[in-house]
Amino acid sequence: MKATLLRPEDYTRSPWKNGGGIFTDIADAHCADAAVKDWSSLLWRFASTPIVAPGPFSHMPGIDRLQMVVGGRGLVLKAPGQEFDEREPFTTVRFTGELEIVTELHAGPVEVVNLMARRGAVEIELEALREAGDRSLPAGTHLVYAPHGDCRIRLDGEDLAIPGNGTLRIELTEASRLALVSGPVVLGSIRIVG
Repeated sequence: MKATLLRPEDYTRSPWKNGGGIFTDIADAHCADAAVKDWSSLLWRFASTPIVAPGPFSHMPGIDRLQMVVGGRGLVLKAPGQEFDEREPFTTVRFTGELEIVTELHAGPVEVVNLMARRGAVEIELEALREAGDRSLPAGTHLVYAPHGDCRIRLDGEDLAIPGNGTLRIELTEASRLALVSGPVVLGSIRIVG
């Protein structure tokens, strides 16, 4: 097991793929043989971003996306023939990067967390932990993000503090136990396929 604390000053900022905003890149991984780290070499990305006005989402063929509102409320994603309701914070929605999505804001700007992954190469999960309790974490990469102030977790019996807006990146080679002591936290889980 390896645990690394990522602080906000470690994060990078980049434009959305469609240029419509700026996201904060918390952690990511690209193909090992990629000459350039760009959207075409992306394996996975965990990022946060404000959505301050209605508008289209970036077109991302081959990318699966999970998204959750962590600040504000009232976001709905509209796609042809379907919609994804994120009006309540900490609700996870899953959609593909090929969908033509336009956002609707029902109560002002929101802050969202995104976990994106190359389809077929990576499996991802995104959930909010708000109640104290423990769970099993499988082998893989796990990101524990503290969106609203300082949080504490227990990882295999070791107490760890995560400062507000910080992220604990956990690399596991075998299953482990994670307990939320104080939160809420957002847990992103990544498993490379094959």
